[in-house]
Amino acid sequence: MKIYVPREADANESRIAIVPDIVEKLAALKADVYVDNNLGAHLNISNEAFINAGATIVENHNDIIKQAELILRVKASDDEVLQQATPNTIHVSFLNPPLEPDLVEAMCRMQLTALSMEYIPRITRAQPMDALTSQANLAGYYSVILAANRLNKVFPMMTTAAGTVLPARVFIIGVGVAGLQAIATAKRLGAKVFAYDTRLVVEEQVKSLAAVFVKADIGETGETEQGYAKELTPEQMELQRKAMCKACKDADVVITTAQIFGRKAPIIITDEIIQEMEPGTMIIDLAIDTGGNVEGALPDGEVIKHGVKIVTIKNMPGKVALDSSKLYANNIYHFIKEGWSQEQNKFIIDANDELINSTLITLNGHNQLTDKGGS
Repeated sequence: MKIYVPREADANESRIAIVPDIVEKLAALKADVYVDNNLGAHLNISNEAFINAGATIVENHNDIIKQAELILRVKASDDEVLQQATPNTIHVSFLNPPLEPDLVEAMCRMQLTALSMEYIPRITRAQPMDALTSQANLAGYYSVILAANRLNKVFPMMTTAAGTVLPARVFIIGVGVAGLQAIATAKRLGAKVFAYDTRLVVEEQVKSLAAVFVKADIGETGETEQGYAKELTPEQMELQRKAMCKACKDADVVITTAQIFGRKAPIIITDEIIQEMEPGTMIIDLAIDTGGNVEGALPDGEVIKHGVKIVTIKNMPGKVALDSSKLYANNIYHFIKEGWSQEQNKFIIDANDELINSTLITLNGHNQLTDKGGS
């Protein structure tokens, strides 16, 4: 089977979908792997490293695109690679189907088979393939490093001859994978950490990391089958904002990670809350890729409102692109290996397999998204 890994269409995407170690593993499955020229040069991964691992370097995608049976990318894009692919070519990437309906329809028109890494089910068998988790871990880590770098005070308590410096107070909203990693990283840096989530079941996890869990009585809440917090009612959102206002007011850094699977992120830090915060404090909005949690935040950048610095960076895992690429490539490899047929030497689309069926977005020109709760 011919597997092609092209350069990402988005010039701001620093991650890549394959690394030499994974080329070796795919070659061991008897796959022929093709990668674009200088695919990993910006990560100090040379063409020679890919060649030594068994890949073929592609100077022009026209040389391989018509032959490719499986295309691997970080993010899908309606570009020349997609448009020139032959019908029934399998495309594996992050696709974000509910927020990218035009792209899904384009794949249907081209009769491509699209598999979306966002839809890897959260079951034991699929843990090595869970790309959302691997990338969120790194996003949570880097958000704290970013805050520590830009805040005008240090994170740990310091006792010196000149006096004592109190530890920074970090408030993390959303205790999913990114939130937990942010808590752990902030604690390692010596901050005093507080965390909030609508799901009370995560309280024990917060406490296990020696952080304080902030409680708010907003009525019945829960989580989806994917493990995400369920969307709140407008009344619950208002109760939540009031409960969080004091924690935000007392914090030096607020990191928001609240996202709803397949939906636009909710606004949870309003202008009213920002006005209550101390000038010089900082908010890192980790949900900006799906719209953001902070009212008035820029799509990608920094803004100061009422003396509070609001920082957003789209594609936070891309700030540690070497490690995020390694983890993502490993996620994809385990996914491919699970569906690989030794007899046919290829990746098989078996709609009866839970992993394949969960991630299948387009097949034979048909949009499968409706069956997955999309619109």
